[in-house]
Amino acid sequence: MPGAGEPAKGEANMRSGSEESVPLHEEFIYCCGAATHVLKCGPWKDLSKDESKNLPRLLFMIIPGNPGLAGYYRTFIQALYCGLNQQYPVWVVSHAGHCKPPSGMEMIEDTDIKELEDVFGLNGQVEHKLNFLKKNVSKDIKLVLIAHSIGCYITLEMMKRASELQVLRSVLLFPTIERMAQSPQGKLMTPLLCKLRYALYMPVYLLSFLPEGLKASLVRFALRGMKTCDESSITTSINLFSVDCIANILYMASQEMMKVVERDSTTIKQNLKKLIFYYGTGDSWCPQHYYDEIKMDFPDGDIRLCEKGLRHAFVLDASKEMAAMITDWLQDDLTQL
Repeated sequence: MPGAGEPAKGEANMRSGSEESVPLHEEFIYCCGAATHVLKCGPWKDLSKDESKNLPRLLFMIIPGNPGLAGYYRTFIQALYCGLNQQYPVWVVSHAGHCKPPSGMEMIEDTDIKELEDVFGLNGQVEHKLNFLKKNVSKDIKLVLIAHSIGCYITLEMMKRASELQVLRSVLLFPTIERMAQSPQGKLMTPLLCKLRYALYMPVYLLSFLPEGLKASLVRFALRGMKTCDESSITTSINLFSVDCIANILYMASQEMMKVVERDSTTIKQNLKKLIFYYGTGDSWCPQHYYDEIKMDFPDGDIRLCEKGLRHAFVLDASKEMAAMITDWLQDDLTQL
């Protein structure tokens, strides 16, 4: 069984939309004692050695939404890496326990030392990302944090708790940073997540015995309404047939409904020049009046409203489009490095 710092590794050469060969490195590691899936775009596999002369100046790190499976962002990080002219590493780190570990690896590390209480909860996921950075990324490397959905809440918490992080910019996509339970989708999901989530485990358990091909067919059926669906999203969604994985996803979601209430305007004000917000026009998790209110409270902030009709779960069908926009937004920052 892989231990902390002993990743189960795999290599894959993927192709981006520009038909360039993109080096993609895959690891399953233990972080804070929980199974964690990491995808790394670019030739850099180890950024922890301070004395290395080959370290890049900048790391783009993706903080996912929920479900926080790294595979959903595979196409996104490839497109972003190519959009950045392959100059900087682009990594995505799954949430703790939001993966199906490979054979021989358990969801929780077999050790007598418990690094963190409640690693699968919302607070634990914040500490999980900070711990990953501390152990895997040199403190001399600047960061661009690109967060999605609940990842935006996590990112603001990271900036609040670890002000020493060299964050050049944080891009907050479809940010669920306030009043989640009061949002249209929150009103629908809160009773299910907080009172009935255990009832979902049995059907997931039964479905887990289906052949992989049939699971893929079910996923395709569930996503049939989309004109184009990213193939990596279909492959990744098969992980949702794992009871352990879905239990961690639903547990974290239940905490989101209870804990993400007031917007942390203090942290936003302190870091306003580093932040880019991107809200959707038809987003039932963070409706447009949330955008109107934060825009009114922070008139000098870089707070944008989507004009392209992208869905909250953009990774399902608009990863390349989103990567192209972000690359454009950050050009001035990158030329000043």
